[in-house]
Amino acid sequence: MIGTVVDWLAALNGYAGTLAWVVLFAFLAGVILERYDEAWAEYVYAGAWIILAGYWLSYVHYFVFAEKSITEGVGVVLAIPLSLYVAYLIANGRRRLFVVSRAVGFALLFFLPLSALPFVRRPLIETVTNHTDFVLGLLGDQYRLGDWYPYLPDGTELSDGSTLTGRGELPEKHFPYRNTFLYAPDGHPITYTIRLACTGIGSMSIFVGLIGAVRGSLRQKAKAIGVAIGVIYVLNIVRNVFIAHTLGNQRLHIFPDLIMSLFSASDPYMVSYYIGDRILAQFGAVFALIAITWLVLRWVPDVLTVVEEGLYVITGTEYDLKDALAVEADD
Repeated sequence: MIGTVVDWLAALNGYAGTLAWVVLFAFLAGVILERYDEAWAEYVYAGAWIILAGYWLSYVHYFVFAEKSITEGVGVVLAIPLSLYVAYLIANGRRRLFVVSRAVGFALLFFLPLSALPFVRRPLIETVTNHTDFVLGLLGDQYRLGDWYPYLPDGTELSDGSTLTGRGELPEKHFPYRNTFLYAPDGHPITYTIRLACTGIGSMSIFVGLIGAVRGSLRQKAKAIGVAIGVIYVLNIVRNVFIAHTLGNQRLHIFPDLIMSLFSASDPYMVSYYIGDRILAQFGAVFALIAITWLVLRWVPDVLTVVEEGLYVITGTEYDLKDALAVEADD
């Protein structure tokens, strides 16, 4: 029974890309309708949140079973009932949630084109890779940078001077990005690959959505978005360097049996990765997002409106954070 469900979730993940675009167009339709007829916008937004629940469902297998990510796995599972609850609240007249709906629409409008268009995605990944490479070089790490992901072909030279044998050739279909760091502690090949998720674009889209959804001058919004994206980019380089350094040099090989059991892993060389990325980096990202939100409030105080509505959905309690934090917002 469980195996059937897991297989079904894996198959559903194949439709995640299509669902993402459907969600985007549904929310943008609500944004447009809101300007002319809030009653119709109410129905469209409610439907968009239901579709969004389906989108989160399509990612359960990826985050829970494939990536084994604690924070993202828990987040995507909780997002399903929360999205359905938001749809219920909007359908029952809570139009204050329109601002949250606009935030989702603007976030997706920023994220999807950047992630889907190769002529944007590749330079973004390679730029992040180059900056990560620069900082790792300052640390004196010994590694090779190449385009091997997801395969290491026969004859690949490792950072310790040895070469791999018995691996075969690169398949015809592989990722031709020069974005994989190859370490060789004890002669064992370990790779860390910069992918789209490693560029910080997901976190950037959150703040683009938050800032775009509320009132404020274009100058204030542009400044807030610039600060948020800049801080996120720098912190993301720090995150990539931390993970690559600790994984490649096996700095966090702690309680290997416990960690391997917790993440259902079989490769002891991945213990440092699970601790560094899945535990430390991801939980640290939560606190970083809170800190960046505080910075954004200096220029766009009405972002608190989105936060207040989010807290209402989670707790069922009305909040007035503007008075509590002594923040002046537009009426």
